[in-house]
Amino acid sequence: MWLYGLHTVAAALANPKRRHRRLLLTAEAEASLAARLPRPWPVQAERVERARFQTFLTEDAVHQGIALLSEPLPPVPLEDALERSRGPVLLLDQVTDPRNVGAILRSAAAFGAAAVVMQDRNAPPETGAMARAAVGALDSVPVAREVNLARAIQTLQRAGYWVMGLAGDANNTLAEAKPKDRPVALVLGAEDTGLRRLQRETCDELVRLPITGAVESLNVSVAASVALYELARGD
Repeated sequence: MWLYGLHTVAAALANPKRRHRRLLLTAEAEASLAARLPRPWPVQAERVERARFQTFLTEDAVHQGIALLSEPLPPVPLEDALERSRGPVLLLDQVTDPRNVGAILRSAAAFGAAAVVMQDRNAPPETGAMARAAVGALDSVPVAREVNLARAIQTLQRAGYWVMGLAGDANNTLAEAKPKDRPVALVLGAEDTGLRRLQRETCDELVRLPITGAVESLNVSVAASVALYELARGD
């Protein structure tokens, strides 16, 4: 797949777990990349004119004159991610928009999340649009893909996590309910349908964000960012 944008490509090139095929860039982008990521790069750069990107990227792709043909990253086993970090974990219950997932990954990187968990099905594959929205976080935040999200919740519970599902009808807010003595995992549902029944029943607790009645819900990526900030905020 093609990754594009300076920050996204630089992060991918710096990731030893990626396998690269081609690196196309303009003269200006080459100088910007060299300033951000000193040579040598793991793949030979090919200098092209800016019009070249229109032949293989979508019209709305903000590429900044740089694109990298790279293989998708392999998913990370959840247990391995938990061994490396006890930061918060985000579980996405049928969140299907790749740009939302990318934005969630960006927030996850900003707040030190241990992993983002998605399902094998009903979840988007890694795409250039997702990577662009993540602004490099796709190569820094472990992504685990699980067949059964309820079992992933149980894995987290056995590992000592308190698993909280975000639901607008919950009695307590996240600020009121967040524990001080254990790490937290947050389960976020799709914006239109919310958490599914099995996930709601498997969570340790349902919590909500204190939004006004002016809107029914927040975009899932915005909700993830607000929730991660709340977990990081000292009382």
